[in-house]
Amino acid sequence: MPTAIHRKLISQSLAALEVERADWVDMQLAQSFIHDTKRSMPSSLAVTWIMAGVLYPSAPTWHLAVWLALSNIVILSRYLVALQYQNTMKDVSGPKLRAFLNRYDAFWVLGGVLWGMSSLLFFDESSGFEQFICGLILISVCCFSVYTYASHLRCFFSFTNALLGTAIACFAYQVWIEQTLLSTRDSLGLIVLAVIFHQMLRYFGIRFHGLQRQSLQLQFDNRELVESLTAKSVAALEAVENKNRFIASAAHDLRQPVHALNLYASWLIDEPQLSQQVAPQIVRCTNAVNDLFNSLFDFSGMNAETPTPHLQEVNLAELLVDLRHQYAPLAQESGLQLKLYTGSALTSALSDPVLLKRLLGNLISNALKNTGHGGVLLALRVHAGHWRIEVWDTGVGIEPKHQEAIFREFYRVPRQGTEEGFGLGLAIVSRLSQVLGLAVKMRSQPGRGSVFWIEGKVALPVIAASTGPATKDLAS
Repeated sequence: MPTAIHRKLISQSLAALEVERADWVDMQLAQSFIHDTKRSMPSSLAVTWIMAGVLYPSAPTWHLAVWLALSNIVILSRYLVALQYQNTMKDVSGPKLRAFLNRYDAFWVLGGVLWGMSSLLFFDESSGFEQFICGLILISVCCFSVYTYASHLRCFFSFTNALLGTAIACFAYQVWIEQTLLSTRDSLGLIVLAVIFHQMLRYFGIRFHGLQRQSLQLQFDNRELVESLTAKSVAALEAVENKNRFIASAAHDLRQPVHALNLYASWLIDEPQLSQQVAPQIVRCTNAVNDLFNSLFDFSGMNAETPTPHLQEVNLAELLVDLRHQYAPLAQESGLQLKLYTGSALTSALSDPVLLKRLLGNLISNALKNTGHGGVLLALRVHAGHWRIEVWDTGVGIEPKHQEAIFREFYRVPRQGTEEGFGLGLAIVSRLSQVLGLAVKMRSQPGRGSVFWIEGKVALPVIAASTGPATKDLAS
């Protein structure tokens, strides 16, 4: 069952993802809006000239010229805004993008006002045919704005509200002030139709904008899904490739000691007097095969089922003493020193002693394999209610480019140690640390050695006691 903290973290992650998606969708809608604004510029200019051509015989020339000039200036200004967006704001999202679009919203308002004021030109002295053509042009401009401007609802509303609001105001002015339209009833009907048309435009604009937004949201979700599946596929392929390489390498590593065992056994059969010399070699080969199978069994066991830790109080000093006795013969055989430092405190931790021993055993084994001279130090340190167990070695060290990868399954640093491992020891350490809830960290200098350590909280108060003389820290 997730705790309240877990639920809060999950909700925060989802909220962050939703904000990221909303910003991306807004950015795509803005790009679509700017693209359509640029692409519609030639047709917008052409329509203004067609309107002027239709009205030229009947409308006052200087009125028509001023209207045409202002309309063209506004259209060209919107085009310049689109160019500025593409040069400076193309990949910008969030508040900066909204501030940019809001800053130039006036150009769409002016465009709508100028188109709405065109009714003063053709509803006064124009013929019925001219009025019909000009009215059809205005309706087309309004309908075309749904496709062109609905990607950005603020500009769409600014344009359509200004256009139809100005047109309705002009109709009302001609009806009640100048009384130039044919009849009040027809004029009122025209105004009502304009209001209804305005509401229809708003509905279709909102609907079209919603469809665009939903499409982009699905596109974003699909992109996230594809990226996630791609990453998982790459990880799966890499795991398969690593396992194939490991199987080939393990087969090679296993063939050598098995072949040597066969040779030593043949020697014993043919020359029993050589048992004193051959027996240690047989033990060495048997240990190599045993190490390989132990690593495979440990790893396959954790892959098949994650072990459940059985938490209990563990005396860390005693656990380290046991580990030192266990690995001291291996260190002596390699001509290395295995030292222990526990300070002067009895420290208990709440952990699984079996899994913790396996974790530390892999760290010690890894340190011994990669140390040619000097030794390995096990150190227990306590500070501010936390304990830390360190495994120091004076081995070959690990280059920075390999330090993140060494905890991966089947990863082996090329020719770094005195012995070739199987690429599973540190992977097992990583798995066990996750099971036990411990942090595993490391630091290394090529040619000077490495230190790996795990950290946790002290389960019981630290009690002063004598645990024997402290050994010298290999790091000093």
